[in-house]
Amino acid sequence: MNKCDSEVLASILIGYGYEYVDELENADIVLLNTCSVRDTAERKVIGRLGRLKHIKLEHPNMIIGVCGCMAQSWGHQLVDDFPQVDIVIGTARLAELPRLISRVRELDDAVVDVSETPSDVDTAHTIRESSISAWVTIMHGCNNFCSYCIVPYVRGRERSRSSSDILREVKSLAGMGYRESTLLGQNVNSYGLDTGESLDFADLLALIDGDSDGIERIRFTTSHPKDASPKLIDTMADLPKVCKHFHLPAQAGSDRILARMNRGYTREDYLNLASKLKERIPGITITTDLIVGFPGETEEDFADTLDLVRQVQFDVGFCFRYSPRRDTPAAEMEDQLPEDVKMRRLHELLELQDGISMAKNQALVGTRQEALVEKRNPRDETQMTGRTDTNKIVFFPGHTDLIGQIATVTIIGAGNWSLRGKQCED
Repeated sequence: MNKCDSEVLASILIGYGYEYVDELENADIVLLNTCSVRDTAERKVIGRLGRLKHIKLEHPNMIIGVCGCMAQSWGHQLVDDFPQVDIVIGTARLAELPRLISRVRELDDAVVDVSETPSDVDTAHTIRESSISAWVTIMHGCNNFCSYCIVPYVRGRERSRSSSDILREVKSLAGMGYRESTLLGQNVNSYGLDTGESLDFADLLALIDGDSDGIERIRFTTSHPKDASPKLIDTMADLPKVCKHFHLPAQAGSDRILARMNRGYTREDYLNLASKLKERIPGITITTDLIVGFPGETEEDFADTLDLVRQVQFDVGFCFRYSPRRDTPAAEMEDQLPEDVKMRRLHELLELQDGISMAKNQALVGTRQEALVEKRNPRDETQMTGRTDTNKIVFFPGHTDLIGQIATVTIIGAGNWSLRGKQCED
């Protein structure tokens, strides 16, 4: 979502005559598009602002803006704590960027706009980083209020885009030569529930799959397990363009912790859902998010999470230690865990998941995979980077004329996070 928003912000500036520069010292405007999901993300922003403070002393006309979730959460505090900041713009107000730049120059003072009133941008004309795969936002916000999560407070309530606007954007992308689109939402499974229309997320997938000539692959992220319906699973199985990869954040494997997190499902619900996905869609990859060290998590609770990982056999797990987020119920819970306990559990979970990821990838050695070629491997110019239908990254020798094509490769090696292959001669 943040990558998509960054493309929108860049497109707005380019539309007003700006262009990218390679060095911070040469910039008239520097924007930090921020995340607040974890404490480490906010600390990274604070560090960047410290560096920018020194650069601005040498270039006093430089405008520094903070955008995104941290901007929405901190608001005026960012200007109070960091006088080098000129613009604070919230998640719903991206279209106001040109106006805010003009206000800064007129007033010679900082401006803050974190209104929750949407100021929508025409994303159909976004200048995108990739020429092969494009993000397409289908909805904004979240209604779930997981007890650890700041997203509903900084992204607002769920707002679905109209299916006609989404389809128009996807068709436009196809006309520009894009081969893949990734549908974005904080919880794509609840798409359409706020509109009163009869069209749900499964219907939207079917609509795009059947009416987007030129688009060969359709992905989506992220899904909430409590809203992943049998209809959606059947739709994924039946539609040829929808990729066989499902990102399904589990967050924990203990019923007690899931209830404290306000996740809305049980351990058994999750295991049954994963089983249905594997049964209905053979070869599907399931990836997940996991949090360890949630307030009150016991060794038994943590053991349940490890057991869930062993049972589901995730292809990839994004694992994090719990970090309190302002204004969330979990941050006020009394039974916070010490950092050394959280870090020990995180390392144990990572060790388990890394072993599973390696075994899953090694099982693909010797198989043929179809990879949509995205770009050169930035670390080896003789190799190309492609992605399989199941969202596995593959590096293989090739030339740039393959970019945008689907190449058939034989897998000859595997790591935790990627595969190595060679292009099939036939």
